[in-house]
Amino acid sequence: MNRLIVSPSPHDENYLKTSTIMLNVIIALLPAYIAGCVYFGLRAVAVGAICIGSCVLFEFLCRKLMKRENTIADLSAVVTGLLLAMNLPASIPLWIPVIGSFVAIVVVKQLFGGLGQNFANPAITARIVLMVSFPAAMTKWTEPFTHTDLDAISSATPLPLAGTDNAASYLDLFIGKCGGCLGETCAAALLIGGLYLAARRIINLAAPLSFIGSLFILSWIGGSDPVYQILAGGVFIGAFFMATDYATTPITTKGKIVFGLGCGIITFVIRRFGSFPEGVSFSILLMNVLTPYIEQLTRTKVLGAKEAEKNE
Repeated sequence: MNRLIVSPSPHDENYLKTSTIMLNVIIALLPAYIAGCVYFGLRAVAVGAICIGSCVLFEFLCRKLMKRENTIADLSAVVTGLLLAMNLPASIPLWIPVIGSFVAIVVVKQLFGGLGQNFANPAITARIVLMVSFPAAMTKWTEPFTHTDLDAISSATPLPLAGTDNAASYLDLFIGKCGGCLGETCAAALLIGGLYLAARRIINLAAPLSFIGSLFILSWIGGSDPVYQILAGGVFIGAFFMATDYATTPITTKGKIVFGLGCGIITFVIRRFGSFPEGVSFSILLMNVLTPYIEQLTRTKVLGAKEAEKNE
């Protein structure tokens, strides 16, 4: 006798699992991370190892204390750790990334319910907390190819040098031969990773293109070098890897476009009028907060459905 088996959705056995998505994100991030290790040496390797290791450890311990199913196998903690490392300077004292990992995993992710329940991107939030708490350490950059603490040379990021004689060339910005966070300097590697994710249909390019495009246009209107503005700083890593986060960005295509436009506008305003030369992290965090409202305004209406009337 045949029995009808009833089970909840999804019924498609070929759907992408969380671990598969995260593995693809890790693969996409590796070119930029490897480039950072080549430019900044073993110190960059150490920062990455500490961030990833502490993120996985905090997630394991937190889930144990909460008596919930452990989720380290889904690789989301590894992605958070890798993203956090890539948003830090290679010269940072090695105990500071541990604090950043705690903020990202315990405070932003697990205390709000775990993966998919967090209201903001954990790595971005952790970077902002560290930037506000340890501004000196978070703004101490090193020149590429000065691989040890003994011969490391302090360097400025490309953004404050825009329009000066000391400004980096487009080629240096594209290949990452400039100061900055260890994973954000090589625009070429980040572009390759972003296109890989798009080709694998892991991300939609609506948010990255609207983010980069709006910043480019506003910079051109404002009299800045638009090519320099999109190649310098954290635009590419923010656009391709953080403005496309499933949990903290809109689901609809229209919402993704609005999200990207908002990020581009806020980044331009902070860079042009704010005290910080970089505005990508703040723009993404602010738009994360607005995501529920963007989704509400851009949600697809069911054909024939009528809006519920509000009681007076």
